Amino acid sequence: MTSDIRIIGLGCYRCQELYDNTLLAVDELGLDAKVTKVEDIGEMLSRGIMYPPALVVDEQLVMAGDVPNPSRVGELLSEFFASKPQ
Repeated sequence: MTSDIRIIGLGCYRCQELYDNTLLAVDELGLDAKVTKVEDIGEMLSRGIMYPPALVVDEQLVMAGDVPNPSRVGELLSEFFASKPQ
């Protein structure tokens, strides 16, 4: 099943950097995932995201307010999928 990974923010360079780093991490891990950018303040507010950008995987907030490098994004994704019930 394809996972839904969203980078939520306002479209700034930090959001783009997290998007790019996430694409690299997904590719490196070989994940079956669709990565999209969401530039909608309503989406941010409805999720309680005060500090963009945010990394949301399968509707769960994984991280917000930081731009980790591709290696760290990979670690976050690996931790998320390891803790997710099968």
